[in-house]
Amino acid sequence: MHQSAMLLSGHYAAATTIGLLLSLVSFLLLSGSQRKVVYHRLAPWLPLTARPRRTSSAKTPPRSISPERKPPGNVPPPVEHKDIFPPWRRDALVTAALSSPFARKDELPGAFNDSPDRIFRESLIPFTADYRECTSPAVTYTPMAISMSEIAALGDFPDYAELSGVPLPSPYTDFRIETALPRPYRPFRWAYHQTMSLTRLEKDWWLEMESNFVESIRGRKELFDKYGKMMLDYLPGSELACKELMEMVLQFQCARYPQYFSLSHSEQRGHVFYNRILKNETVIRDMHPLHVLLENVPEDFGIMLRNPEDGYYYLRAGVLCSSLGWNLGTKLGMQLREIHQPIPDYKEKMEFSMDRYFAKLPTARPIQRGSWGLEVDKPLFMPPGDPHEAYRDYQMDPAELPLSRIHLRVDWQTLRRLPLSGSIIFNFKALFTPVEDFREYVLPKSSPPILKPPPPSLLSAFHLLR
Repeated sequence: MHQSAMLLSGHYAAATTIGLLLSLVSFLLLSGSQRKVVYHRLAPWLPLTARPRRTSSAKTPPRSISPERKPPGNVPPPVEHKDIFPPWRRDALVTAALSSPFARKDELPGAFNDSPDRIFRESLIPFTADYRECTSPAVTYTPMAISMSEIAALGDFPDYAELSGVPLPSPYTDFRIETALPRPYRPFRWAYHQTMSLTRLEKDWWLEMESNFVESIRGRKELFDKYGKMMLDYLPGSELACKELMEMVLQFQCARYPQYFSLSHSEQRGHVFYNRILKNETVIRDMHPLHVLLENVPEDFGIMLRNPEDGYYYLRAGVLCSSLGWNLGTKLGMQLREIHQPIPDYKEKMEFSMDRYFAKLPTARPIQRGSWGLEVDKPLFMPPGDPHEAYRDYQMDPAELPLSRIHLRVDWQTLRRLPLSGSIIFNFKALFTPVEDFREYVLPKSSPPILKPPPPSLLSAFHLLR
């Protein structure tokens, strides 16, 4: 009996050993992820000392064991913006020249003969200098590492699609100005956050037109006649950016709407822009570039230039006819943070990101966004002292304010970098829609949740009463 028990115990031990060996072999043949699954299933029965520390699945570093030793605040490290330059596209110079009949191709080497950093960083064009008057154009550069000589060699109206990396729009030959309506911008209809809310620019829709084109141009010119430099102005150093912007805009218009716009060139008159909607022509060299835009394009443009002394961007020129609560005259010459100083929480939540974004924005990645609000009537330009400002100081009695006077105003905005000067163009257009058009639709249900949560700082800034 005792021998039988011993024999049985021996067989059991041998079978157990063989089973453990087979299990071990099987475990070793498993993949890493399969081993983890098996281990976690057996972990509750394993000795505590045998368990390794559980690997964290968190994507952020673990909290400090001694939080009192953590440096105070969450301030980003200081950045020397003067050492940050936008991405270059020097490789596009020769390619762009090949497609331009006005370029002097033999004057475009297309590459530095020495270290580009050492050459152009030491020879940047001064902030207020006119690019046409540089005494050493071959060794004076824009922040895009392009010399004044190379810009001159490209000539007028170079291939900006090649230079920027943004293709020209597709021709919209079925477009008819007489019946054209703006696209229905409804930024509150989908998931949307009223802060940066950036998306990539749709290349065919940089500039849009609608049936009130003629009236818009006439109204903008009348505003300029009345308010002058409050709406259109330019500071020294903005000459290249103004020319570059104007040429890009006219190229876009001619490519998108060839049935309405075209460009010609002759020795006697130079470049001439034909506008068949207005039935006029503009001799380009006879007019400042921003006046060319005022006469032909019902859109607003602000030009931000990089200051080589500190690397930050300043508003140096623009044609702005649709601003509320501010105007070009009150902002011209200001740095980006100074322009946005009245905006609540800008310094704490957006200043650092905006400065970094402007410093690094590539030419090939223009963006768009929509800013919106509810307005009484259709205020387009509101200079200081305008009677319409009073509507922002008190809550009107509903009996005095019929629904027919309330409009949704959407400022559809784009932001892009110019490929030669490196300046950044802020462009926007105001669109109004009567709130009554949404009675059966979106606005009554979707607007209250969006309009109610703003913090007190935002409400006080816009003189709203709750």
